[in-house]
Amino acid sequence: MSTPRALLLDIGGVLLTSAHERMGVLGDRRPGLGSFTEIRGLLGPRPDVAWDEVLAGRASERGYWAARAAEYAALVDDRSSRGVPALMDVLYPEDEDPGLFRPEVVALMDDAHAAGLVVAALTNDLAAFHGDGDLTDHPVLGRFDTIVDGSVTGVLKPEPGAYRIALDAVGCAAGEVVFLDDIPGNCAGGRAAGLVTVEVDVRDPAASVADARNALGLGPPETSGKTRSGRPVSGSRR
Repeated sequence: MSTPRALLLDIGGVLLTSAHERMGVLGDRRPGLGSFTEIRGLLGPRPDVAWDEVLAGRASERGYWAARAAEYAALVDDRSSRGVPALMDVLYPEDEDPGLFRPEVVALMDDAHAAGLVVAALTNDLAAFHGDGDLTDHPVLGRFDTIVDGSVTGVLKPEPGAYRIALDAVGCAAGEVVFLDDIPGNCAGGRAAGLVTVEVDVRDPAASVADARNALGLGPPETSGKTRSGRPVSGSRR
């Protein structure tokens, strides 16, 4: 491995807590939705065969969430709840913003910046799932030096071109970049592109972040209510 020069992160499931984790929160808040929220990827009490297909690379993540959004809209019988962005608004409400981001990943970003590394995002669905408003003033998303969104470029992971676009954006060779993603196929694509890749297990994200710290040559984070930069994790989404 070359000396690390950049940290490249997926957003959903890596920086943002995964939608499946958020479904657990929704289920606690609205027990009547159990038929929907108990099927939540690797985290639910009931099997999620459709998500297993995504993890195996036999189905798309976008297709999975489109189907789950349709399921939710039918369950609540609300036309305004149709579509993936409407479901994401339910799963990621603004009033719960402090709990939406993984503090250990925000600390990783801040420490990478402090070490002089580029910190960038490579995501497939930020605009497609959460809207195309300007998010650069968000106190967490504003930490990125650049965000490469497949919703905008039209090139999605694990297509090789997605990683090439990201490498051009960060200005580094592949072996100088540590890449984190929670989808096995996207991680395989990253490895094929030559990136130093850490697969984030949403069942134990802290362990994956520790692996990323080791790959970047960073020490353990300080434990406090704020990250090392002193910037808070929480803030308005828009």
